[in-house]
Amino acid sequence: MLRPIASLIAGLTACFSKKIVLRSVGVVLAWFAFAGAIQNAVAQKQSATQSKSGIFDDSSPDVSDPAMLGENQEIVPLYHAIPGFIQAPYGPPSFGPPYGTNHVFGTWGGIQPWLQKRGVYVAANVYESLSGNPVGGKAHAVTDAGQVGVTLDIDWKKILGAGDWSNNLWLHMLAVNGHGRNLSALYGDNANQAQQIYGARGNVVAHLVWTYFEKSMFHNKVDLSVGWIPPGTFFDNSPWTCSFMNVWMCGNITPTKYLNGGRDWPSGNIGTVLRLMPTRHFYVMGGLFAVSPHSYNGGISGWAWGQEGLGKLSTHAEIGWIPEFGRDHLIGHYKLGGLYDNSSYKDLYSDIHGNAWISSGQPARMQSGQTSAWVMLDQMLIRHGEGPMNGVVLGAQYSYASGQTSAMKQRAVAAIMDTGHYWGRPKDMVGFSFQWAEFSRSAIRAEKAAVAAGVPFVAANFGTPYGVQSHENIYEFFYTTQVIPGFSVQPDFQYIQRPGGTTVFKNVAVFSMAFSLTL
Repeated sequence: MLRPIASLIAGLTACFSKKIVLRSVGVVLAWFAFAGAIQNAVAQKQSATQSKSGIFDDSSPDVSDPAMLGENQEIVPLYHAIPGFIQAPYGPPSFGPPYGTNHVFGTWGGIQPWLQKRGVYVAANVYESLSGNPVGGKAHAVTDAGQVGVTLDIDWKKILGAGDWSNNLWLHMLAVNGHGRNLSALYGDNANQAQQIYGARGNVVAHLVWTYFEKSMFHNKVDLSVGWIPPGTFFDNSPWTCSFMNVWMCGNITPTKYLNGGRDWPSGNIGTVLRLMPTRHFYVMGGLFAVSPHSYNGGISGWAWGQEGLGKLSTHAEIGWIPEFGRDHLIGHYKLGGLYDNSSYKDLYSDIHGNAWISSGQPARMQSGQTSAWVMLDQMLIRHGEGPMNGVVLGAQYSYASGQTSAMKQRAVAAIMDTGHYWGRPKDMVGFSFQWAEFSRSAIRAEKAAVAAGVPFVAANFGTPYGVQSHENIYEFFYTTQVIPGFSVQPDFQYIQRPGGTTVFKNVAVFSMAFSLTL
């Protein structure tokens, strides 16, 4: 188990160009020093003049329990050892390690506290999922898919021993090593993945997910991040989605994350995110990201940031309301957002004359720009204890993408979750969800044209279909139990109607068992 982790860490070291890192660090630190100077000047002026209360003088607490960010975190995450960048409610997410801070090996014999006192935070996680479909699909199969992930977070205030400008200045890094086979492809669903961890990792020792600087200012009410960032790590994300195994659920919202301008974990983009949170119950944030026209952002390894064709940009915006109702502080997350990618993409159906290019032989019509929008909400109804997921929670999502260039046009989700409070297992979690996804009219017309012309179907952003698509329904039930701190087991059942959005294969039943070990 430790061997792949050692290989992953070695890959992190070998893949980084020292010259590029030093240059990047110098530029970003200089910028943050300037920002820190402005922050200090404003703070001193406010203190000297005792001016009346303003947007940065909110007396509400800066700290709120952060949400579950990974598929294996406990119901009450113990983040208290990780300061600064995680001290905000989920929404404008200031992230700690995605695997939590409960380690199977405890403090690593005192190594963890020694590192943290010096500003270094490390977490490693091994995740495996064994899945099989004894019912339905193109074929019956059993596969294993998993990954090893290592996070590294650096507190520059402690590392450099510098002035106030380095307060809440962090460097975040995450790399993963993925392996296994995709069960969904074997049973005939190229649009979806029943397994949470598989795909887009490039079959390399260390696939870079993110590495970026973050500077929090004005009591964490202004936060700026710059670097290699998966857009979905900040936008169109929810605290509960990765409790479920299906990949359309886990991570940021579908179909947005299947667009080049909205790709999420494990694909990063060169970009920046500015988040404003005048009060703990409201935020607004915007982001600007380079758009990669290639199948892999940063190449198969994620480290090749200088890819060709990065001239286009994707703009993201999101607003959120995080209320807490009643004396039990029943927390909710209500979000509205969208993105616009100014790249040009082939129309899935029309050629330059409006006919089916798959059969006409004419060039496809180019559509200028690609858009996506989302509405996300969840609300706690009954609280069992501390934490934003420690109780009965209802969740819902709706998302849209440009149907002329995306094979999926829209998707809706409903979910309910709870802990094992009622049967004496407060750190367990149980949930049920329903997903409905509709494929776009342009994709369907192109598929019908291919059938009429007797030519093969053409792959789009949701893979190559086996037949004419319409919609796909997915029902999922899971139960996650903590065996010991840092080690959880999750049985999961999914029933998939119209796999791949077609009626070519019978409905599929998928049984899974996932194991997550945070070292």
